[in-house]
Amino acid sequence: MKTINTICIIDDDPIFRFGTKKLMEKVQASLNFLIYKNGKEAFEDIIYKLKSNTNIPDVILLDLNMPIMDGWQFLDEFATIANTERIPIYIVSSSVDSRDIEKAKNYEIVNDYIIKPFSLSVIHDLLLELQRNID
Repeated sequence: MKTINTICIIDDDPIFRFGTKKLMEKVQASLNFLIYKNGKEAFEDIIYKLKSNTNIPDVILLDLNMPIMDGWQFLDEFATIANTERIPIYIVSSSVDSRDIEKAKNYEIVNDYIIKPFSLSVIHDLLLELQRNID
């Protein structure tokens, strides 16, 4: 079972970013984080990391509703890039709209849809699932 090293959080809510980071550190202390406030900032930096093969995230937690580039736009762009399928993406959204949940299922690169807010047990289960599934 591989250890998760780098978690990417793409969310415009500073409270969510801070809280998620703290919850994840409670489950696994030695994590690195890539934190982005919108999809455009994340997309540009992750593409650079993929091209240079440095500090590539082990997982992406993606919000849907953000300024500049939202989660759907990020997914549309990210899906066109080679080798991105090896990075699991979890949509983490406060939207309980069944249309959003169904739309997420249409993206092969999306592993799951998690509704905010989530608990320590959800984080724990997510990290265990990732450790089992990462090559």
